[in-house]
Amino acid sequence: MPVATPQQYAAMLDAAQKGGYAYPAINVTSITTINGALKAFAESGSDGIIQVSTGGGSFASGTAVADEAFGAIVLAEATHLLAEKYDILVGLHTDHCHPQKVDGFLRPLLEASRKRIAEGKGPLFNSHMFDGSVVELDENLTISKELLKECAELDIILEIEAGCVGGEEDGHDTSGLPAEKLYTSTEDMMQVYETLNSIGRFMFAATFGNVHGAYKPGSVKLKPTILRDGQNAVTEKYGPEAEMDLVFHGGSGSDLSDIRETLEYGVVKMNIDTDTQYAFTRPIATHICENIEGVLKIDGEVGNKKVYDPRGYLKKAEQSLCDRLKEACDDLLSTGKTIFGTV
Repeated sequence: MPVATPQQYAAMLDAAQKGGYAYPAINVTSITTINGALKAFAESGSDGIIQVSTGGGSFASGTAVADEAFGAIVLAEATHLLAEKYDILVGLHTDHCHPQKVDGFLRPLLEASRKRIAEGKGPLFNSHMFDGSVVELDENLTISKELLKECAELDIILEIEAGCVGGEEDGHDTSGLPAEKLYTSTEDMMQVYETLNSIGRFMFAATFGNVHGAYKPGSVKLKPTILRDGQNAVTEKYGPEAEMDLVFHGGSGSDLSDIRETLEYGVVKMNIDTDTQYAFTRPIATHICENIEGVLKIDGEVGNKKVYDPRGYLKKAEQSLCDRLKEACDDLLSTGKTIFGTV
């Protein structure tokens, strides 16, 4: 099945919201990571989301080019082709785009979608994230309104963030922020809904103490009830149909009980990057350590081509990433719930 159409993607989010589960949204940087993700979703019987960050796009374009938007297009087009071999639905998304990168990253991708639509195809990406959490909420929403109008014209959903996810990802470091910045207020959640709802469909990364990076269990202090209180305020005023599609960032090291609780409050998408990065790298490290004399040409020897051929250890990395992502499907209760073939 090719990448979900806009209608199928909307149906995916509706099904997750109604069914009390969420989709793992995995950051990819290469053909190998795309293949690992697609394999995981297919083996889990789960639909899912594949996403590209600005840093991932830069990496995928090659060190000589280092073009974030171009690399994202390369990965997206590859996903469109590779996804045709699987009987699940997959959405394509871009991760954290800060205000200073909108013109160089987000808008070229919107233009790529316009060209595809003009050719009779669907948009390149199903959704994009604008991360305006680095500016005050009023400015954040002013930019978000403009971008959501552009996205809505292309049947693309916009994800926005209010409040900051702590830690560091792709060179953006918020570790020095005061603690209160890590929690979105009920008033902020109401303002987001009232500002954006009439323009088009959006997803909302409200923050509740989540932090990017790897942490031991118990180190990250989440307050999922923040999501509950914000959703309740919105639905009490505007009715149950106003429940927002929420996104969980920075979930590494979270207790399963906290993850599951967020599903009760409208989380339909959970980003997974740190954990799958480690899952991908771990078998490569083992392969190198166990085969060091064959991988390296030591003391004038010729080494062992079978063990330094990158395909050997990258297959192991792909499978390990696949296994970790299947675990995420189980955690988020999306296993076995693909809507492929029904919409």
